[in-house]
Amino acid sequence: MAALSQSHHLHSNCFSRLPTPKSKPLRLSSTRVRMSLQETGPSLAVVGVTGAVGQEFLSVLSDRDFPFRSIKLLASKRSAGKSVSFQNHSFTVEELTADSFNGIDIALFSAGGSISKEFGPIAVEKGAIVVDNSSAFRMVEGVPLVIPEVNPDAMEGIKVGMGRGALIANPNCSTIICLMAATPLHRHAKVKRMVVSTYQAASGAGAAAMHELELQTREVLEGKPPTCNIFKQQYAFNLFSHNAPVLENGYNEEEMKMVKETRKIWNDMDVKVTATCIRVPVMRAHAESVNLQFEKPLDEDTAREILKNAPGIVVIDDRSSNHFPTPLEVSNKDGVAVGRIRRDLSQDGNHGLDIFVCGDQVRKGAALNAVQIAEMLL
Repeated sequence: MAALSQSHHLHSNCFSRLPTPKSKPLRLSSTRVRMSLQETGPSLAVVGVTGAVGQEFLSVLSDRDFPFRSIKLLASKRSAGKSVSFQNHSFTVEELTADSFNGIDIALFSAGGSISKEFGPIAVEKGAIVVDNSSAFRMVEGVPLVIPEVNPDAMEGIKVGMGRGALIANPNCSTIICLMAATPLHRHAKVKRMVVSTYQAASGAGAAAMHELELQTREVLEGKPPTCNIFKQQYAFNLFSHNAPVLENGYNEEEMKMVKETRKIWNDMDVKVTATCIRVPVMRAHAESVNLQFEKPLDEDTAREILKNAPGIVVIDDRSSNHFPTPLEVSNKDGVAVGRIRRDLSQDGNHGLDIFVCGDQVRKGAALNAVQIAEMLL
């Protein structure tokens, strides 16, 4: 997480330019002195706590004063025994086993798909409600795929204390960031077709990728050959197609997640979605260019007002000063920023819009969304 904190330190002077939404303030990572221990709160387990998203889970739980009566920090055997600081207390990381979920109410998973597939059902069987950040269960029928601001009704009836376990999936980071902005407009005018081009940061590939980007930048500037352990090609001062496997149809898995997850979250199998996903040498926070075609007319001024009043959205759309969303301005922030709101001139009338969206992949694109789901379980 060194790269995360360094990025926050280097760019904190930019944060003051990001306006605050009316619905709720954006939140920075912070350390609280007191614990959020409550006798009536749920018992928590954080799986994959030593990873980038696992660490962000702890930050978000602290920032939002999430109530809990106990917390168990779980990771692989390799990480077991490590000490982790949380709310000014030191916790020992425990090895993840089948017995880890005895007495657990809510389990936040971010340890990869294979771990989720193995231990998620075990946790559910023991009565825990699992909020899984991997892709393992997203498209499984009957498993809610949830963005709290978008489709909270998908997890209706699932609550702590209901006497049984359940599984809820966190969508892919790029899907979350896109749909946070597109959904308020979709509700107003119904999206018929959406074309998305993503500019995805190193954070999406984990802490190791962030460290490698930092290392490569130094190496290239010093005239040395770049270290390429995480990606097969130079990342610093370069960009390339997303590293997810390419499928027979020519799309990669990241792009198909956008297609399939949007349809499931919107409960609309007819909406047409296409995506091109690109890795860019940005440390943290994804950007996306989104083109929307609507069934009903929607002019840009109305769209701007809709977005200004949408929960979790910040509009940064200053044409006179050419100031629009940037990854730096949303890094370590809860809100998703939207700008470049303009009519699509290639479409007749007011049936098309272009928007530019930026959101912190580690935060709203992963940990924050999962914790917001957990809050809805209480």
